[in-house]
Amino acid sequence: MASVEKVTQITHNRFLNYYELSTVNRTGGRGTYYMASRSKDVSGLDLTTGGNRPDGVVIFSLAGEKKDHVVLVRQFRYPIADYVYELPAGLIENGENHREAAIREMKEETGLEFRPLDVDPMYERPFYNSVGMTDESCNLVYGYCEGTVSREGLEETEELDVVLADREEAVRILSSEKVAANCAYMLMQFIARPEDAFSFLRK
Repeated sequence: MASVEKVTQITHNRFLNYYELSTVNRTGGRGTYYMASRSKDVSGLDLTTGGNRPDGVVIFSLAGEKKDHVVLVRQFRYPIADYVYELPAGLIENGENHREAAIREMKEETGLEFRPLDVDPMYERPFYNSVGMTDESCNLVYGYCEGTVSREGLEETEELDVVLADREEAVRILSSEKVAANCAYMLMQFIARPEDAFSFLRK
């Protein structure tokens, strides 16, 4: 069975750190693997604790009088030096649960008031984002938004536009734009279920 023998922390940054892993593969060969994590040190890594602590939230929300628009952000991301369509998202702060974080993040990023749905906990549990590179995981939160779009809550490091996409625009985005994977999947749900985009949440 593959294993990790040693972990060395390479960076000590506020939001993201780089770690070097000394590994053993399934045939006994030794190697080196690299990963990023939101953890401030080795003690908080999931590979150390054996747990799955959520770092942030990703929000799938509908808006509009008929709840027929999905709330997206088109955000500039440095790793690709370009804009990408995403679901509103952000880190969970100390003392917050995932629904509280979702309400706060939606307000900060879009100016909209977010009302989470009460769903089966299995739909809101933390899931890994890109586990080949990082142990970051996020809770998914679902709900409805209302109010007026505003940029007043954005931090100076955030460069984004709020997009309230109907199904026609969602098809265009999915067909031709750069899109985050979790956003792409939820757009597929939104497009495929014109009568009720949240029907997949009901057993």
